[in-house]
Amino acid sequence: MITTAVLDCDGKFKIKQDKIGDGSGMHRRTVLGGLSTAALWSARARAQTEEPVRVGLVIPLTGPFQTNGRQIEAGIKTFIDAHGDRFAGRQVQIITRDDAGVADNALRLSQELVTRERVHILMGYGNTPSAVGAAQISARGKVPQVILVAATSSIMDRSPYMVRVAQTIPQIASTIGIWTARQGVRKVVTLVSDYGPGLDAEEWFSRMLEGAGGQISAKLRAPLVSPDFAPFLQRAADANPEAVFVFVPTGVGSIFIRQFVERGLDRSGVRIIAMSDVTDDDLLNNMGDAALGVISGGPYATHHQSEENRTFVARFRRLNPGMRPNVVGVSAWDGMTLLKRALEATNGRSGGDALLAAMKGQSWESPRGPVTVDAGSRDIVQNIYMRKVERVDGELHNVEFETIPAVRDPAR
Repeated sequence: MITTAVLDCDGKFKIKQDKIGDGSGMHRRTVLGGLSTAALWSARARAQTEEPVRVGLVIPLTGPFQTNGRQIEAGIKTFIDAHGDRFAGRQVQIITRDDAGVADNALRLSQELVTRERVHILMGYGNTPSAVGAAQISARGKVPQVILVAATSSIMDRSPYMVRVAQTIPQIASTIGIWTARQGVRKVVTLVSDYGPGLDAEEWFSRMLEGAGGQISAKLRAPLVSPDFAPFLQRAADANPEAVFVFVPTGVGSIFIRQFVERGLDRSGVRIIAMSDVTDDDLLNNMGDAALGVISGGPYATHHQSEENRTFVARFRRLNPGMRPNVVGVSAWDGMTLLKRALEATNGRSGGDALLAAMKGQSWESPRGPVTVDAGSRDIVQNIYMRKVERVDGELHNVEFETIPAVRDPAR
């Protein structure tokens, strides 16, 4: 009997047995079908590198977070236009699923992508619940899960295969807290949306401001769904602060700024100091003059002054008329950059452990500036910029005026 290892059409080895004999009771032999072990491994590696690299993209294209999904699609489209769809000699196939920003959907769709579509990598996740929902799939399937939006610090503990190229709330809020204290601002009211990222923002801003001698005179939490900020702004005004620190999700910032002005807080001398979501670049032009002068902190602005960003923004706007890239769009670009660099480092091998190892420690020049995926935490290290809303060439922009370099997530 000859036992032969046969490479099938799926790139997997199966065992085939054939009877042999010379009529003399020849003993059984096990051979490798004329192939050496090295040749077998070479054949398997060749089969793996000839199939497409399948990327399961789970994003919200409907529902309240759909602007994140639109930015992700636009950012990936821009990257492929610039670099093509072959990385390390392998075609990259994007398989997109809409989770509508619902955690149960993200779990179900991620499982289907891993088990049925046999994706090599999961990517996207437009909010924290979706990222957490899918974490068990990446952990169990040993499939890298690249986070392009979800910013709650603790999600990275849910899967050892999770990598983040977006931002973290503590990374930004702590930096803003330190900056605020350095400006001599001592009395602040915090106003955040009442969910995980909002509570993270409240905690880390307050911790840094109070640690520098400042005072949080009130901590206000508005409902995430259908918020009316008027009663909270009245309570803020009653506390007579020097500034209001605010975090609300992308798309809600215009409501907050309009109601802030309507209640006259801007005329009373109270400053807005915000997380970057409040003055989101893609939506900022629609906020009108009420947004002028708002101070915010974040890792990216469309107006960022670098050659890499000018090229990126011009290509993004040409390919996606009516849109401007925000931090989500540039994170999608960076997610594809990370995948490309990892495949180049593995010579095209797409096994989960190999890709994950290649992703750890990667550094490159992003349109937002220099970024690194920390090898230990698998989280992003990046500049945080303090910005002020100004009118530039007829458009409203977050104009950077101070850079805090190489900021890590203080919670990790």
